[in-house]
Amino acid sequence: MQHALAIDIGGTKVEAAVVDTDGRIVPGTRFRGPTGAGATREELAASIVDTARLAAEAHSGTVSGVGVGSAGPIGAVDGSISPLNLPRLAGFPVVAELERLGAGAVELRLDGTCIALAEHWRGALRGTRNAMGIVVSTGVGGGIILDSRLISGTSGNAGHLGQMQLRRREGDATRASWTLEGIASGTATVAWARANGWRGSTGEELGASYAAGDAVAVGAVRRSAEAVGEALCSITTLLDLERVAIGGGFSRVSPDYLDLVQEAAIDSALHDYARELQIVASGLDADGPLIGAAALVLADRTSAP
Repeated sequence: MQHALAIDIGGTKVEAAVVDTDGRIVPGTRFRGPTGAGATREELAASIVDTARLAAEAHSGTVSGVGVGSAGPIGAVDGSISPLNLPRLAGFPVVAELERLGAGAVELRLDGTCIALAEHWRGALRGTRNAMGIVVSTGVGGGIILDSRLISGTSGNAGHLGQMQLRRREGDATRASWTLEGIASGTATVAWARANGWRGSTGEELGASYAAGDAVAVGAVRRSAEAVGEALCSITTLLDLERVAIGGGFSRVSPDYLDLVQEAAIDSALHDYARELQIVASGLDADGPLIGAAALVLADRTSAP
């Protein structure tokens, strides 16, 4: 059985683990390091490399290569990353840095791309030909599978639906205010609720207020779900998707969040085929980014696309 070193680089943490050709994380090889906008470039770089090294050294055997999923945008040509939520890491040559570990060739893709690949291989998108895997959390990201093939795009950033332009409202200060991420992410939804009089401060608290029937919390959660549903309807109208798997912490803010997304997607559709879209929960959730990153290396040895 072959193995890959998988790395997931996000706005608050970096994770690394060794994954086998069955899509299983090898016990004892999963490690986490801090990231965050307040860290220096040197601290961020050290956290990424050190976390990857710990995972590699915890594995008793060899690995076939290194798969990396990162918050975007990424530079697939030059092997760099420039995460929007880690501005001090802009242009960081992650492929070159990780090649120094001596664990083999490094494959870099957008984190959303890795999530879609993982869901299609081992998760909720198995058996589909045209689908997406997305995350609604601190940010919003995703990846696309078309005709059972992973779509990366020219620059490697295909699937970056969080920066889709949706609605421009009177008084919006920046373009980010009317992107999908600027409307529907957990961060944006909490901020909207607070601006409208809600007194909490976290997504978990917002979920509790929603369950208690607080009018502002209900409006905030519905606003997020409706924006996600409208965006997915537009993408489905364009790409004729069968299914979208949604994960991420904020997608669990309420038990009916995915139902609200499904309802909004159907209500927004102008064509019958777009109304056939299925919205489902992620089958892998927190493990998805690492499994998908590993599949970048192991794809020719697995049933992954």
